[in-house]
Amino acid sequence: MRVRQPAVAGLFYPADEHELRAALAEYCSVECGSDARPTPKALIAPHAGYVYSGPIAGHAYSAAHALAGQVERVVLLGPAHRVPVDGLAVPTVDAFLTPLGPVVIDSDARAVALECAGVVADDLAHAPEHSLEVQLPFLQHALGTDVRVLPLVVGRASTETVAGVLDALWGGAETLIVVSSDLSHYETYAAAREHDRRTARAIVDRALDHIGPYDACGAYPIRGLLAATGAEPLDGHCLDLRNSGDTAGARDRVVGYGAFTFDAPATVAA
Repeated sequence: MRVRQPAVAGLFYPADEHELRAALAEYCSVECGSDARPTPKALIAPHAGYVYSGPIAGHAYSAAHALAGQVERVVLLGPAHRVPVDGLAVPTVDAFLTPLGPVVIDSDARAVALECAGVVADDLAHAPEHSLEVQLPFLQHALGTDVRVLPLVVGRASTETVAGVLDALWGGAETLIVVSSDLSHYETYAAAREHDRRTARAIVDRALDHIGPYDACGAYPIRGLLAATGAEPLDGHCLDLRNSGDTAGARDRVVGYGAFTFDAPATVAA
C-alpha cells in the first residue's frame, strides 16, 4: 500500500497517539444543540495548529458524531498553501497516515472526481499540505477509523468547477462533505471579530459574492460547496466563531476560525 506520511504531526497537532486522542476528546466534548436537529451533510472547520483552532474545529466534529456508522465516505476539500494548483488535485496514494493509523483513500470516488473538469492527480500538491491533514484525526475520532476519504487540494478554481466536482460526489447519507478553511488573517482582534462576523453571515446566507480569499483562505472550496447545495438546499449554522486571540495567541495579529454545519431542512408536518 502506497501511503502519504504525515507532514505536520508534532507541529500542528500531537504526534503521540495517546496525547492526540486526549486532545481530540477534549475538543469534541462540546454540546451542539438539540438532539432533534438534523445531522449534517457538510461541515466547515478550521485548519490551524490545534492549540489555536482545535476548540473551534471540535464544535463542527461534535455535530458529526451522530454520523458514526452511517457515513462511509468523506469528501474533504482544502486550499493549497504550499504548491500551486490549477483546479483541484487528488492524490494517487492508497492512504494518508496519521498517528491514529491509516486513512484509506476512496478509490471509487477518486475515479469519479478524475472524470470531472479541472481535476488532476498530483501527489506533490498533497505532500506538504496541512489544510487536509489536520482534519484527518478529527474525522477518525468522530467517525471511526474505517471511514474512507477523498482529499482534494483546491487551488485557483472557479465556483462552477468546484461545485461540479461536489455534485458528482454528493451521494446520499453515506457521504459527508468537509471543507477546511480559516477566516480572516493577521488583523487586530477587534477588526477580525467584525470581519469574521460578516463572513459567517455570508456563509450561512449562501452569499457567494461576499466570500473572497481575504475573507477565508478556503474561499474557493466554500463557494463551491454553497453553489453545489443549490440542488439540495441545506440549512447553514455557525456553531462557533472565534480567533487565535481567544485561544492561544496575542491579539495584535490574529487568525479567525469558524465552525459551520449544513443540514438538510427538517420536514414540516402538514
